[in-house]
Amino acid sequence: MQTFLIEGGHPLQGEVTISGNKNAALPIIAATVLTDEPCTLNNLPAIRDVEVMLQLLQSLGKTVERKGRNEVRISGDIDKTTLDEQLAGQLRASILFLGPLLARAGEATLPPPGGCVIGRRGLETHFEALQSLGALFEPLESGFRAEAAERRRGGTIFLVEPSVTATENALLLAAAIPEKTVIENAACEPHVVDLARVLTKMGASVTGAGTNRIEIRGASPLCGFSHEIVADHIEAATFAIAAACLHSEITIHRAEAVHLRMPAYYWRQMGMAFRFEGERVLHIQPGRLHAPERKVQVAPWPGLPTDLLSPMIVLATQCRGTTLCHDWMFESRMYFVDKLISMGANITVCDPHRVLVSGPTLLRGQTLSSPDIRAGIALLIAALAARGRSEIRHAELIDRGYERIDERLRRLGAQIERKTARP
Repeated sequence: MQTFLIEGGHPLQGEVTISGNKNAALPIIAATVLTDEPCTLNNLPAIRDVEVMLQLLQSLGKTVERKGRNEVRISGDIDKTTLDEQLAGQLRASILFLGPLLARAGEATLPPPGGCVIGRRGLETHFEALQSLGALFEPLESGFRAEAAERRRGGTIFLVEPSVTATENALLLAAAIPEKTVIENAACEPHVVDLARVLTKMGASVTGAGTNRIEIRGASPLCGFSHEIVADHIEAATFAIAAACLHSEITIHRAEAVHLRMPAYYWRQMGMAFRFEGERVLHIQPGRLHAPERKVQVAPWPGLPTDLLSPMIVLATQCRGTTLCHDWMFESRMYFVDKLISMGANITVCDPHRVLVSGPTLLRGQTLSSPDIRAGIALLIAALAARGRSEIRHAELIDRGYERIDERLRRLGAQIERKTARP
């Protein structure tokens, strides 16, 4: 078990560079199943979820060569179509191997995917999307087995919800079908666009990525590629929120302004002082924080990402006035707020999807346990802003989404140490 030891109240100062986007890296790793030609991935975040995804790739028979902390070369063919149950149970993104395995081998056997417990996240949207392209599914005692149609054809897929991973699975299967496939009500996030860039490099034709209607005409065979993973807008926003909570001044490099439009809207409403220099540099300065005129609510892209709501709740504890925070997507997203309340936050839980945050409040250091990636980073921000000493246990969950977060915060002036419990 990893534990962060934090002495709160120390302002941040300096510069930080944003890592590659975890949610782009994972489907792009899965895309390498589509070819046996070499694929080079640069700016790959050195985090636990990426490591598990690469281990799953190796378990299928692919060769993974590390060229540095943030670069890998992937080559070779697959010799299995069944995912390792122990590895797949560690992250939700294991479902992203479904489309590529169907495309390459015509079959796939997957155990139930793991990941953070933030609410009910079924696989029906994935099944319905791939059934539109002829896939058949058979439930197993643990997981499921899938088969592709003998003659794979394109078609029109309508997603009942704009699921990011279902959109990506559909793209990954359609990329190997030399006919036109249309995905309607598609997810529009930057990581979907980055996957589309990779599939284009592999030989598919993709138009409309970044909108809710994507057209893709696949190719066979698909070729290898070299690609630099897009910067992580969630991480950029996380550093910005931490600086605002600590009334600090920092510069964030590789913060894509176009990916931060909705967070920036709320930040202005909440009195954060910031400015963009060009399109990729974000400066945060001390500001007079106050509650927004409107509620803070997650929405499909380009709305506020659900992954940012937990840090935004911490920001609201430092704002004068009352903020309503609403996540209609996941009924367990708010379950960490009792930990903020134990630190002194004034939060009323309205229902599983909504909380009222009144501030500003002086937070107190506490011993806490990280329940998932995003709640964990929110507790870390709260501990940095709190008076006194905090412990955040199960910090390995935070490591799943944030590369060397303790080292990078320490370089900005945070008083944070890591303790590893011996087995």
